[in-house]
Amino acid sequence: MSAVRVAVTGAAGRMGQRMVVLAHQGEGTVVSGAAEHAAHNQIGHDAGMVAGIGPIDVTISPGLEHDIGRADVVIDFSLPEASVHHAKVAGAAGVPMVIGTTGLSPAQQASIEGALSGVPYVQAPNMSVGINLLLKLLNMAAFALDDSYDVEVVEMHHRHKKDAPSGTALRLAQEVADARGVSLDTHGVYARHGVDAARERGAIGLQSLRGGDVAGDHTVIFAADGERVEIGHRASSRDTFALGAIRAARWVVGRAPGAYDMQDVLGLK
Repeated sequence: MSAVRVAVTGAAGRMGQRMVVLAHQGEGTVVSGAAEHAAHNQIGHDAGMVAGIGPIDVTISPGLEHDIGRADVVIDFSLPEASVHHAKVAGAAGVPMVIGTTGLSPAQQASIEGALSGVPYVQAPNMSVGINLLLKLLNMAAFALDDSYDVEVVEMHHRHKKDAPSGTALRLAQEVADARGVSLDTHGVYARHGVDAARERGAIGLQSLRGGDVAGDHTVIFAADGERVEIGHRASSRDTFALGAIRAARWVVGRAPGAYDMQDVLGLK
């Protein structure tokens, strides 16, 4: 079987560079395109040189449009507005996508779904194998532990992360809400301060910490009188997300058109 040709967006960014390295070095994939926004200072440079592994004969282009014709799949970890554009380019070309961008507004998410309606795509706020196993375990815990157990989702990321709570934290909180048959819109509590901050029964708390170079820490706490259950995941490197995305890229090529997530990729559904 021939290698899957991968186009990487945001190829000069922190996540994009690791994607280039691991897709180039991994089995079953080859980097066929590397895109950045048109004003980026690395346009025209070899993507492998930018990523620190030496030349790979793939030049960073000023937009996915320049790479889409030689790609079997696009891997996109970028900003929300960029992801919408990339989805339109990929969808028009009939090329599958793997999307890990977080912080999408409902309108942006709808735009992506519309643009990719004719192709298969994998979208998940967290591509790591471990966090997706955690989701499975979390569903069991949330189903078994009723609302006498207070729930708090605590996440910490590096100082540069722009969206809060993280997309993964929101996904974890949604899993709890779904298992309990409630709406996160009405039960989610995103901050507490002042003199009237007592917890209400059934609330699902989400707390965000930012600092240092933390790749991603997530803990879900179930606290009751007399005991506490904690389910957590610690990512020590962005590589765990990149490797999950590459696994998804190999999996999605040739699938029927439609929306998939990492639970599909890992066979957990």
